[in-house]
Amino acid sequence: MARRFRGESDHKVDAKGRVSIPASFRRVIEGSDPDWKEGLPPRIIIVYGGKTRDYLEGFTIEAMDEVDEKISKHPRGSAKRKAMERLYSTQAIETVVDETGRIVLSAKLREKIGLTDMARFAASGDTFEIWNPETFDAVHDDLEGDGYDPDLDPSVYLDGELD
Repeated sequence: MARRFRGESDHKVDAKGRVSIPASFRRVIEGSDPDWKEGLPPRIIIVYGGKTRDYLEGFTIEAMDEVDEKISKHPRGSAKRKAMERLYSTQAIETVVDETGRIVLSAKLREKIGLTDMARFAASGDTFEIWNPETFDAVHDDLEGDGYDPDLDPSVYLDGELD
């Protein structure tokens, strides 16, 4: 099983779009890039998606290999495969984590999610998300509309129903 991301933190975004990835996230990224070795920059895939996505999603190389394998099981030319290829191939970029632990988010990516001076990194299992902190707070405050009970300890869902 691949390593998993844990935690959340806010990081400064400079004028050139450089932002530091949390140190614990970098360890997962390094450990999940089969070509990485000391002295080389680890690679990640940033999926930015279409207009319905208000965050960026970071995939390790191993996690994206799993996604690609699932996509390839669908018939070539099918609508489902085309939709998944558009999201995970066309609306995605491969980038590297530099020697200081930063990635560069292009102006296009920053504008898409409304990033200015701060970015929120949030773990999501085998991926992580990059948000405008205000958008993150608003979306997560609104989980009640999706059947989430803020007064209930979420651990009760571990052994219960999946939906």
